[in-house]
Amino acid sequence: MELIFVSLTLLAILAVGDLIVGVSNDAVNFLNSSVGSRVVKRKFIYLIAAMGILAGVTFSSGMMEIARKGIFQPEHFSLFEILMIFTAVMLADIILLDYFNTYGLPTSTTVSVIFELLGASIAISILKIISRGENLFVLSNYINTAKVLAILSGILSSVAIAFVVGVVVQFISRMIFTFNYKTTLKRYGGLWGGIGMASIVYFILIKGAKGTSFLTASQISWIENNALVILITCFCASFFIFQFILLFTSLNIFKPIILVGTFALAMAFAANDLVNFIGVPLAGFTAYNYAQGHIDPLNSMMKALNEPVQTNTLILLSAGIVMALTLFLSRKARTVTRTEVDLSRQEEGIERFESFFLAQFLVMIGTNMMDFVKKIFPQKILHTINKRKDMTNYEPHICSDGEIPAFDLVRASVNMIASSALISLATSYKLPLSTTYVTFMVAMGSSLADGAWDRESAVYRISGVLTVIGGWFFTALSAFVMSFVFCLVLYYFKIYGIIVLSILTVAILWKNHHRHKSIQEETSIEVYNLRKIKDHIIAVKTSFEQTGILLENVSALLQKSFNGLRSYDRVQLRIAKNNCKKIQTWTNIIIANIFKTLRLLHQCDIKVSKNYSQLITNLQEIAESQRDITIRSYHHVINNHKGLLEIQVKELSKVISTVCEMLNITSENLKQDKLVDLKDLKTKFDNFSNMIHEFDEKQIQRVQNETSKTRLSILYYAYLVNSMKIITSTKNLLETFNESLKIKELQKN
Repeated sequence: MELIFVSLTLLAILAVGDLIVGVSNDAVNFLNSSVGSRVVKRKFIYLIAAMGILAGVTFSSGMMEIARKGIFQPEHFSLFEILMIFTAVMLADIILLDYFNTYGLPTSTTVSVIFELLGASIAISILKIISRGENLFVLSNYINTAKVLAILSGILSSVAIAFVVGVVVQFISRMIFTFNYKTTLKRYGGLWGGIGMASIVYFILIKGAKGTSFLTASQISWIENNALVILITCFCASFFIFQFILLFTSLNIFKPIILVGTFALAMAFAANDLVNFIGVPLAGFTAYNYAQGHIDPLNSMMKALNEPVQTNTLILLSAGIVMALTLFLSRKARTVTRTEVDLSRQEEGIERFESFFLAQFLVMIGTNMMDFVKKIFPQKILHTINKRKDMTNYEPHICSDGEIPAFDLVRASVNMIASSALISLATSYKLPLSTTYVTFMVAMGSSLADGAWDRESAVYRISGVLTVIGGWFFTALSAFVMSFVFCLVLYYFKIYGIIVLSILTVAILWKNHHRHKSIQEETSIEVYNLRKIKDHIIAVKTSFEQTGILLENVSALLQKSFNGLRSYDRVQLRIAKNNCKKIQTWTNIIIANIFKTLRLLHQCDIKVSKNYSQLITNLQEIAESQRDITIRSYHHVINNHKGLLEIQVKELSKVISTVCEMLNITSENLKQDKLVDLKDLKTKFDNFSNMIHEFDEKQIQRVQNETSKTRLSILYYAYLVNSMKIITSTKNLLETFNESLKIKELQKN
């Protein structure tokens, strides 16, 4: 009985933990469109989603069946075996989902729990088969192989279908509304609103009614039998209401469609995916209750799990509250959502994923196909399509914080409507699917159709999509293996196995927590965001401030690199090397902001545009030179090459000190918007050039008398050359900055 108590207690704790990590990953399913389009403030979006979750949990009672009998045949397993299976599943699920949350990768909680149940139940089944001397071919007596295959085939096919639907629906929608949709919205908005609201309401009824804990069988039957009437009625009512709103008010009807869609998808998530988080623990408690009437509870067979059970509504609502609170409090949920939003954003920017061969190959194939289509397609049709998708006069909505939404309301509504329609259609035909896969692939398809993946960004976006899809296969494999191994450990070591695996789980979660904080710090770019981009004066000032902050970081990293080289400190140099990527990312962000500012300067006809664009070259030069110094220092030490000569240390100390001093002075001037004394600047630059020339001659003498060997000389000259590049670029930055300030003063006067 002690084992039963420990297992049930752990299952209860794991249920809460799984709710938290599960919501953190699945939040992207219903937040992507509303957060990406910035339809309303984020807190209000979360409130709508939380209401959807609380409504959805009451629809999830019937879905709990999959945890008890969906994957394995419970009549062949005892209470002890069932508890070991369920405990292994929950431990593996929390570890796996938290890992994906840490790295901001959306995955399917449905796929994870299916493969975890499959792995753990197969582990126990094999042990039972071996102990009875049976052939492994009888494994099908223990596992619902037909149902598992049906679920997997449905889930995998939904990936391709969802992507194609997203492409087609978004293409048609953009042809109808264009990017400047204010005029076309009044013409076609009522029809679009009717279709959207009808599909979402139909989605709510069809997806939710079957699992509800409060509707009677006759009420559910009536909904199913009158689905078409409900659909037509909802369409007609929505059409007339939205058309009236468009004719007599200035309300944007896309907003209510997106918000209702957010509510519907959140409700569907809670109704469909709650089983993934608490279904297994509830099944464990149900098994325990059934075993109470037996003389030997641990060894009693669990045939009773085949019987239908109605889950207590209070338990469902409690789970819903935990999920809703997690939605507001979880930072990892925002990390996962940001991944999908970044992959589908319309604007250019810093890409999170690096390109790799398969993505490059797919982009090449896609580009060649498009070139071929353009040759064979009538030019008149192509001209019409390009005209409808033209963004020349498109002015994206600017939010109150000065930021541009990742995509517009047209695409957000398409994501909602297409996802809802696909999920409700599959549900009505009893076809299994993953809500994560459907919503993600619809969003990616609509991004492709909308031109968000252009020649500049396609390879990085596709790399991201392939990384996420690869993660889905990793989910299935790792879920199976982890639960299989965990179940064997629990089976043989019982309570000691529970203690060890629990400690291991806590340790992994703790490590992931710190890793996530580290990732957030590494990728934090808030300080380099360009806000209020409509105001060219603020844009210019902000860009210079950002450059000042960047130079401050470059100075610190240069000093760290040299200190690491001088003291032969591998750890310090490794940290410096890892920070190089962060500097490069920040540089690219500032450069992207400069391009935005240049567009504003062009619009405002400011003459400083030409000089201001030189910032780009200078910033790139500084970042590359700093990176070269750091990487060379790291490789020199890590490969155990001979350290610097004492005289070289003294000379390079003067060089690095001067460079860092110059960078810090420049940083302060840029941040505080102060004019620079160009005469003093020229004097410092000339002095530094003379010092570099002097050290160059001394190094030539050391090379000639063979005091300094080849590798040491290469490293020494890398410091001199790159330092000179940094100083030169910094001087150019200050000159550009001075000119910009003078022009600004003239404009004021």
